[in-house]
Parts: sequence; structure tokens; C-alpha cells
Amino acid sequence: MAEKVLIYSRFPKSQMVRIGEHFDLLDAAGKPPLQTFSADQLKDVRALITAGGQVLKADVMDMMPALGAIICYGTGYDGVDFKAAAERKIVVGNSPGANAASVADLALTLMLAVTRRLLPADQYLREGGWSSAKPSPLMSPQPGNPGRRVGVYGMGEIGRKIASRVAAFECDVAYHSRSKHDVPYRYEPSLDALVEWCDVLMIAVRAGADTHHIIDAGMLKKLGANGVVVNISRGSVIDQAALTAALTDKTIAGAGLDVFEKEPHAPDALTALPNVVLTPHIGGHTLDSHTAMQDCVIANLDAFYAGKGLPYAVAV
Repeated sequence: MAEKVLIYSRFPKSQMVRIGEHFDLLDAAGKPPLQTFSADQLKDVRALITAGGQVLKADVMDMMPALGAIICYGTGYDGVDFKAAAERKIVVGNSPGANAASVADLALTLMLAVTRRLLPADQYLREGGWSSAKPSPLMSPQPGNPGRRVGVYGMGEIGRKIASRVAAFECDVAYHSRSKHDVPYRYEPSLDALVEWCDVLMIAVRAGADTHHIIDAGMLKKLGANGVVVNISRGSVIDQAALTAALTDKTIAGAGLDVFEKEPHAPDALTALPNVVLTPHIGGHTLDSHTAMQDCVIANLDAFYAGKGLPYAVAV
């Protein structure tokens, strides 16, 4: 008989098909498990699958007295209460690097779309501005990539792939992270120094208490009037109100955002701005990334039920 696995977060059913071939899935669809299943149904559930950014605290864990493993679908795990998990001897796994290439690709797409004003250009053409030779300040030439200073905040798997991609566009690359890495890019010892140096700030850092709103009004002022910020990590890293103000009063030139402080709610104040490109948290949403993430989830669950250590355990 297949082992029971609770699906805690709300996932498209297509993403769970392969996993469902291996395990007996109980889909809570993002609701507290006891709202969907009885205590009797949950009493022998030993593992659950969650989206790493969704809050998962002790009260949810206690709904499943046999719970021994929390498996995050994706790279992130910031929503999991690790103290509560450790107290209950629950192991936590994720899918490290599985979607790194896709997320890095989107980061580059956002950077290019903002710096080349792709959306205003599309609108200008569709509305007849080009054919009628209508003047538009948004169509003025902008700096190109050669020599552009790109700062990467966070040098994990995604940060490394972003750096290699922007380097191929003949940009100068520097980075800041908690420690210096063996990479061929300039290391800045502080985030302040990185932000003051760069033209484009790529945010690829993990979310946590130490990075919450670390990109605030002061940091955006340091980025400057020609600066662009691209965020593909977590919305909590940027003070979204401060970002909206900085984009509105031209403290910075533009932003490309795949993540927001409150998801999936549309960031209404940002949607009206022409110097912003927004996508609905689709950085890792490619077929190859999903296959790789599912491989990690299945491998973690197989190991757990076999009494072995998780091959993709989160080390905190």
C-alpha cells in the first residue's frame, strides 16, 4: 500500500501527477488539514508537501501526530517554522537548484524588458505611435548592456546562474553574500557598497528575518535615478511601499518583479507605473524545472519512508 502524503499548499493538479504515482496523496488545497480531513485520516500521515513560502507553523504540524518530514516543492523554505519542526523531530527537505536556470532566465528577461522599455515599446507600436511618428519620451535611447554594472545580491545556485548570464551580455558583475565565494566576479563586502556601485541590482537572496525589507527607501536612494532593481527571490526582501514611492518619484529608473509582499494579490499601486515589469511568480514555472523539482520531492520522500536521510535536506 502506498504511503500517505499530505499536500499542504495549493498546487495545480498537474504538478502532483507524477508524485501521485508513487504515494497516496491527500490534498488539503492550501487549507488547514483538519478543515478538509478528519483527525482519523491524518493520524498516520508521516510526510507532507508544501510550497516553501507558505507559512507552516506548529499548529499545523500538531494536526498530524505522526508527521516526520516536511518536503518543500521548490528551492525556498522560509515559511517553515524550523524551531517547531526540530522540537518535533521533523526533518525538512527542498529542491535545491532544481529551478535555478529558469529563475535566472526570468531575471535576465525582466532586466532586459525594463532597461529596453519593452512594454512601453509594445504599447507604442500597438497604439499607432510608430506608424504615425508620434513623439514619445519613453522611446528615447537607453544605455545598452556592454559595461552595465550588475550587482547580484546572493550567490547561491540562482545568483551564480544570473551572474554568468549577465556576464555573457558584456556587463560588469559584482556580488554580495554572507561569505565570499570562489567565483570570477568582484566581491563587495557590504550590501550598501554593492548597491552604490551597480546600475542593476539583482536580488537572489534567501528570505528570512535578516533580509526582511533590507531593500528599503535608503537603499533605493543609493541605487540612484538610473538604477533598476530586479527581484526573483521573495517579496519580503523589498519594502514594497518604499519601492512604489521610489518608482513614482523617479528615485530609481525601473523595476522588474516576479515576487511581491502579498501573493497572489495584485500590487495595485505598481500596476499603473510604466517603468515596472511584473510577472506572477513564474520564475521556476517551466516544464524542465517542474520535472526537476518533482524528482527532488520523490527522492526525499522515498528516502524518508525507507528510513534513510533526505538526499536534499535543508541545513539550517
